[in-house]
Amino acid sequence: MKHQNLFCVVVVNWNNASDTLGCLDSLQKAGRKDMRVLVVDNGSKDDSPEAIEEAFPQYEILRLAENRGFGAGCNAGVEHVGRGGAEFVIFLNNDTLVDQGFPGPLIEGLQQNPAAAITVPKICYMHEPEVVWYGGGIADLLSGQIRHRGIREPDGPAFSVSEETGYATGCCMALRLADFSALGGFDESFGMYGEDVDLSLRARRSGKVILYVPSSTILHRVSSSLGGELGFRKQWRKHKALLRLFVQYRAWKGGLCFLGGIPLYFLKGLVSVVRFRRDVIDGSER
Repeated sequence: MKHQNLFCVVVVNWNNASDTLGCLDSLQKAGRKDMRVLVVDNGSKDDSPEAIEEAFPQYEILRLAENRGFGAGCNAGVEHVGRGGAEFVIFLNNDTLVDQGFPGPLIEGLQQNPAAAITVPKICYMHEPEVVWYGGGIADLLSGQIRHRGIREPDGPAFSVSEETGYATGCCMALRLADFSALGGFDESFGMYGEDVDLSLRARRSGKVILYVPSSTILHRVSSSLGGELGFRKQWRKHKALLRLFVQYRAWKGGLCFLGGIPLYFLKGLVSVVRFRRDVIDGSER
């Protein structure tokens, strides 16, 4: 079937109808009648594909035979979307809620800035929407820094200025299909983490820029508990993937700095999360 939509939103699902249905509902409420939405089901073993089809028959679903990972799921989605003639693609995590008019500012950012390969919104915590989860990305391989700007900080003017940034998070990013294809898509060998930073670094090395567009703001269901953002298994996988980036890009000095900073990262993160949880508890009691 031929589609004439300017852009397509690709959402990857795996055994998680609840979050995906909430995300799709927010896309529907965003009010864009010209939006094409593709759900890539990554080999779910539950009934989530059927639940999605029943609740949102107007959206497409691409079923993969097995769980191929986030990057591979997105790549499969782009291959499917490319056959329909869309010019732009937006990758969106299924545990997010979008704002009114999404993804207008992200598409406009690409249209108005030919040098931009990727646009990325401001992202706040779903249960604490005044607290920033992503206010831009810092990716400095020489100093060993790969992190979100503003994470767990109160939202404010500092995070409301559109500017070039170090990397875009895979939680939500928009690209021209032509640029995504020219960059070779996501490197599927990264698995769960690191593929978004890698794509951003390849875009920057090609002479393009990453544009942070805070006029588009989405909410992300991220746990602030120790079992969530600072869960050992999650952090081990994340740091393993990021360390691979230093090796892949031969940034040996930065890699050593990154390794040396891991214990400090966990300590600072623990203090930050404890403060964050205390503020949430105090706020809920008032």
